[in-house]
Amino acid sequence: MSSMAMPSGAAPFDAVAADYERALGHGLRLSGEGPQYFARRRIDWTARLLRRERTTRVLDFGCGVGLATCELRQRLGAESAWGFDPSTAAIERARRDVAERGILFTAHVDDLPQGEFDVAYCNGVFHHIPLGERRAALLTIARTLRPGGWLALWENNPWNPGTRWVMRRIPFDRDADPLSPPQTRRMVRDAGFRVARTDAWFIFPRALRWLRPVERLVHRLPLGGQYLVLAQWPGRSGQSA
Repeated sequence: MSSMAMPSGAAPFDAVAADYERALGHGLRLSGEGPQYFARRRIDWTARLLRRERTTRVLDFGCGVGLATCELRQRLGAESAWGFDPSTAAIERARRDVAERGILFTAHVDDLPQGEFDVAYCNGVFHHIPLGERRAALLTIARTLRPGGWLALWENNPWNPGTRWVMRRIPFDRDADPLSPPQTRRMVRDAGFRVARTDAWFIFPRALRWLRPVERLVHRLPLGGQYLVLAQWPGRSGQSA
């Protein structure tokens, strides 16, 4: 496997790894919810969509300090999980704080098994990857997936004004380059994936939580603060970075 060019995105996270939750929570304060609320809902929806799929091994690509890796493995019913992040400081924290059998963390993309993962989960990662490196990152993920494996790619929605406001308040998101849903779908298709669906969530803050059931009626519209592009890797030959 050829190494993925992601070092340019590692340094900001090395600097904030020790204080990651506080920085993220500060940005999310207006929503009235903490980071775990959003992680839980993302993972619950991903698990719901993939409930009929065989999921033995799962990859948390861009796992940060590992806040979601354990729950991701549990909710998908996987036997094992890997967490990858190019930030060595974040991975050191993940290894220290997430001590669970069957979960491995690495800051080295070449450590990841090839062709073995059933699901690759990726949240809020690609807006940190320089434009010219995004295709290589997707093909790196593709090489880790088995034929027919799934990519669950969550991204911040720049069409949502609340998302823009939150990102400006988070140090490591302030200068990021968010992708619109059409941009992400096109990027994923161009890398050889088959896009199955797009869903957007997180419209209402906690103060309006009584309206959240409405999201189930409109989640196919690009209204929410984050969106999911769910895509399948067909395992075609001839893909290269």
